[in-house]
Amino acid sequence: MNEIETQNQEELNPLLTLWLHPKKTTRYVLDKKSLLYVILFLCLGYIGSGFTGFIDWDIYPEFPLWGILLITLILSPILGIISTAFSALCIWLIGKIFKGKATFQQTFKAISLSAWPFIILIPIYIIWMLVDPNSLFNISIHFGIISIIGILFTIVVTIWSIVIAICAIAEAHQFSNWKSFFTLLLLTLIIFIILFAIGILIGIIAILFGIALMA
Repeated sequence: MNEIETQNQEELNPLLTLWLHPKKTTRYVLDKKSLLYVILFLCLGYIGSGFTGFIDWDIYPEFPLWGILLITLILSPILGIISTAFSALCIWLIGKIFKGKATFQQTFKAISLSAWPFIILIPIYIIWMLVDPNSLFNISIHFGIISIIGILFTIVVTIWSIVIAICAIAEAHQFSNWKSFFTLLLLTLIIFIILFAIGILIGIIAILFGIALMA
């Protein structure tokens, strides 16, 4: 049985209740909110997440701020949807091993919620980028107060995102938080193996290419 029956659900603001009531919010989103609604906030979340990748990435001032913002706004949502769909597929299949009950769409909605907290990083990183860009893109050299604030917010959001992911998957699949945790652990292992295999493949291709050039 669902944690909260659909017909008895109170109206929630998922962006607010997600922080303190992740399971209750997950059930509300699964039952009440459309896939388009979830994808909209997923895209915003990945924009915020995308900004975190610029920490100590020495591309400024060679690359203008407007260009960095534009690329982030365009690419982050696309990559976010693709990566979330892949993660949802893996979590859905792994969840079945633990007798999970969620459909693929429910799994996609649930795991999307883990990206939502990153939305609050958007204004923080834009302000950081505009006020003191050197302390963002060259943080190891220009570390300052705004760097501390930005990093602290990033750490808190990242940790809470993991908590939300565990709770959301558990609620969607209707199993324990421990099973949800091991589901995410297996997902991480799968991604690591795939990336490791790709790295080996690229290395082999590079070696063969080098041999061919010397021949």
